[in-house]
Amino acid sequence: MQKIIKAKSIMLKYASSTGISGISHRPRRYLWTDAFAVCNYLGLYRHDGEEYFLQLALKLVDKVHQTLGKHRLDSGKRGWLSGLSDEQGLEHPTLGGLRIGKKMNERQPGEKTNESLEWDQDGQYFHYLTKWMHALNLVGHVTGKSIYHVWALELAKVAYSGFSYSPSSLSDTEQEKRLFWKMSIDLTRPLVDSMGHHDPLDGLITYLQLEATLAEFPEITADLSLKKEIKELEGMCIGKKWMTKDALGMGSLVSDTFKIVQLIDKNHIQEGTRLEFLLRDIELSFQAFMTYNQLHLPAQYRLAFRELGLAIGLHAIEKIQKTIEGHPDKFNNAAHLISTVNKLSSFHKISGLIEKFWLAPEHQLVSSWLEHADINNVMLATSLVPDGYLTID
Repeated sequence: MQKIIKAKSIMLKYASSTGISGISHRPRRYLWTDAFAVCNYLGLYRHDGEEYFLQLALKLVDKVHQTLGKHRLDSGKRGWLSGLSDEQGLEHPTLGGLRIGKKMNERQPGEKTNESLEWDQDGQYFHYLTKWMHALNLVGHVTGKSIYHVWALELAKVAYSGFSYSPSSLSDTEQEKRLFWKMSIDLTRPLVDSMGHHDPLDGLITYLQLEATLAEFPEITADLSLKKEIKELEGMCIGKKWMTKDALGMGSLVSDTFKIVQLIDKNHIQEGTRLEFLLRDIELSFQAFMTYNQLHLPAQYRLAFRELGLAIGLHAIEKIQKTIEGHPDKFNNAAHLISTVNKLSSFHKISGLIEKFWLAPEHQLVSSWLEHADINNVMLATSLVPDGYLTID
């Protein structure tokens, strides 16, 4: 109960300070943080039926689209990123993608890359767009309104079209493609042409999640099917190893694995082999983390949102275990899967250590917390009440 109370307090303050509720002289929109915030508001609404939290989620969706779905005020451009009219843009707010929400404008064409500066410059990230697709998908399930699923699917279409490419050594007809890590605001040029380690996997699982929605909402037109994109993302994932030493990456890996477990359980997708490989790579990741982790360091040398990303994922382990044990007939080699998850469960206690550390008021006074206060607070709330983010129905 105390976790719920604390999460509510955090999310109400976030709504007030960033301009979701009331009047804020400096409203702040950042796609990653707002995606988690939407999920948190939905989770709080589902917990005890307080309509106010559902309204906050819906308001935030609108504000993200109205802000990050449009050009920056300092860019010299106006209107929706898609180029649609004001009226059409309201009906299809995600057709041009969504900006990250960085404080600085994007690097301009011909401008030399400054690697340290690039982190502070705007653009579009594929793995941020998938987080927003996930949030929209959940809003659609909670409200029963298909328009949110349509927006998620339209975003999935334009994101894949903008970020995917065939390496120059391959013909356009070959299956193996890649994803740019960062694109320009208008999706016309790559700003960082390397591929994020987990972007293909994150994309595949999110697109499988969205595709499963089509069967539940028959009014959504078939042209929004993601079967082609899913096939190509599957090609990108062949032979890849997902093990990572990064705390945030590990958390995302476990969260995505729980999505697959839910999709196998409820939507009967055939992803049993991938599930086994993911659990193997998660175990390797946790073993590496225990060797190299920085949880013993003082707060000023740690990044809370990355650790909290891990804590969120750790909460999914018990859910994975319960789902497989509850419906072993849905999973190939269920006994082996349960054995692997049992080994992973020993790491769950780390989530409590991370939460306790960052709930301490003195640790929220250091510069490493204050410089990322919005994302830290929202992801702390997610870790305290993770169901809103982790559960996909």
